[in-house]
Amino acid sequence: MTIRRRKRKPLGDSGASSDIAFLLIIYFIVIAGFSVNKGFLLALPARDSRRFIPREELFRFYLDPAGRLSLGGEPCDLAAAEREIRRGMAARPNTAVLLTVDPQTPWQAVVEFVELARDLDVDSFSFVMGEAPGGGP
Repeated sequence: MTIRRRKRKPLGDSGASSDIAFLLIIYFIVIAGFSVNKGFLLALPARDSRRFIPREELFRFYLDPAGRLSLGGEPCDLAAAEREIRRGMAARPNTAVLLTVDPQTPWQAVVEFVELARDLDVDSFSFVMGEAPGGGP
């Protein structure tokens, strides 16, 4: 009795390698979809920076725990903040904006202010978590 041996097909003739290649392509397409960057970069000053900012070029905003915005202790809304920043940037292009955020502030209020700073192309913008300047709102 003789056993018949089948001839093996070369690897190039089988469809398995093309299936694996197809699956790898799909895998990398799916993975690439998850690495989308939806943020933006802020040019923050270096930690050891000694840059001097004159008082008239610095806008100090504060967001209280309820999400209300104030400028120099006076309450204001985003539209008023935008007007003040635009006015300051027109007079002095090196205007700096500092936002102090209370830890209990709703995140959406912070996001709205950061978007405002980005839309206005504020070159020097910084924010810090803390209490209101002077110890109260």
